[in-house]
Amino acid sequence: MNLEPLKREIDQIAKDKGIDRRTIIGALEEAMKQAARKKYGQEKEIEARFNEESAEIELFEFREVVEVITDPETQIRLAAAQEFDPEAEVGDEIGVKLDSEGFGRILAQTAKQVIIQRVRDAERDIVYEEYKDRKGEIVNGIVRRFEKGSIIVDLGRSEAVLPAKEQVPRENYRPGDRIRAYVADVNNQAKGAQIILSRASIQLLTKLFAQEVPEIYEGIVQIESAAREPGGRSKIAVASRDGDVDPVGACVGMKGSRVQAVVQELRGERIDIVPWSPDAARYVCSALSPAQVSKVIIDEPEKTMDVIVPDDQLSLAIGRKGQNVRLAVQLTGWKIDIKSEARMREVAEWLAEAVSVVPGCGEVEAEALLQQGIASLEDLAATQVAVLTNLGTIDEAGAQAVQEKAAELAVVKAEEAAQAAAEAAAREAEEAAAEAAAREAAAAEAAAPEGADETVSEAPSSDGDDAARPQDGAEG
Repeated sequence: MNLEPLKREIDQIAKDKGIDRRTIIGALEEAMKQAARKKYGQEKEIEARFNEESAEIELFEFREVVEVITDPETQIRLAAAQEFDPEAEVGDEIGVKLDSEGFGRILAQTAKQVIIQRVRDAERDIVYEEYKDRKGEIVNGIVRRFEKGSIIVDLGRSEAVLPAKEQVPRENYRPGDRIRAYVADVNNQAKGAQIILSRASIQLLTKLFAQEVPEIYEGIVQIESAAREPGGRSKIAVASRDGDVDPVGACVGMKGSRVQAVVQELRGERIDIVPWSPDAARYVCSALSPAQVSKVIIDEPEKTMDVIVPDDQLSLAIGRKGQNVRLAVQLTGWKIDIKSEARMREVAEWLAEAVSVVPGCGEVEAEALLQQGIASLEDLAATQVAVLTNLGTIDEAGAQAVQEKAAELAVVKAEEAAQAAAEAAAREAEEAAAEAAAREAAAAEAAAPEGADETVSEAPSSDGDDAARPQDGAEG
């Protein structure tokens, strides 16, 4: 069976797909073998071999050489076997060449299916082998199409998937756009190797800095932690292994060139670069940048911090919809509670009033309690007696009195807060009612007949002005 055209096709497939030629030939031999078994029977022991010189697939049926045939399908007489191979002996297996002509459409279809499957398997293995070690890298590609919310990216010899959950909400792409993404995972699935990309991962942020900042790539500057809300804002904490190298300055670059390159790649995402510190309080204060911090109250066992900021810095510390403090929590691993100085002064006044039941106690003791993390009347009422007696000015009886007073004041404070909330709700209701009335009045005015004002203006004037008289129009 002459397969010269198919031979050229094999060479072309091997070249285009980058698949070993022997793999495709193996697929062709397997296809021929399956087709032969369909024709001659599945119980036959048949082999197919591709003859390079003649461009022919040769089929061989193997039979056992015997003196007396008991199974004509699998055995051959010695005399007949020696016609094929003069050195054949009883007990040998000899291959008898079969006629491969006339397979026709069945052979063509089977061969096509097997070759396609083998080529797909080979492509899958090639892609997986090429990209399995590139997991964690940044790759460049071109947007090709969209499938069920996912973006299909052409990486050259293979395609990758950018799932919807790994996309940045405000980023939009069109077919043909260039894209850079982080290789999040490589799966070797039955349907083909799947390369999962990400534009929303923290790793994309850190890898971009490693590409832009030589000191990070060389290990002189290290990114200790990172936090990101894709498309909005990010924070990274950096430290230097060399005392002469400023980690923040190295990441910012001359006139901000390095950080701006990363910002541009992330399409305008804001990035805060802060110095990492082993001192938790200093680290948290840096993480809340650009807000300024007045005081920090640390609770080591609970790993929480009360951060006091100036009144005019409160909104900056919290950030838009709590974004700044949320990123600081992710960056540092500490639970952070932002409080204004005005609120802390109010808390200090309540605490001072509570401890004032003990003669000689007041603001000093209240400040000491604040430093120990007691930042509310409820905390003071539930605190241990030993904490209060350790202040030195309060005994056990006084501690119990302070706790009782704190519980009473907590109830009073809660009632005042409830009353204030009710008054505020009432004011809001009044303002809403006034706005509704104003809207109704405006709507009524807009719906009034258009000729009403004209009728008034056309009434005869008292000075006898003839120009305003209706009969003038009739005369004209």
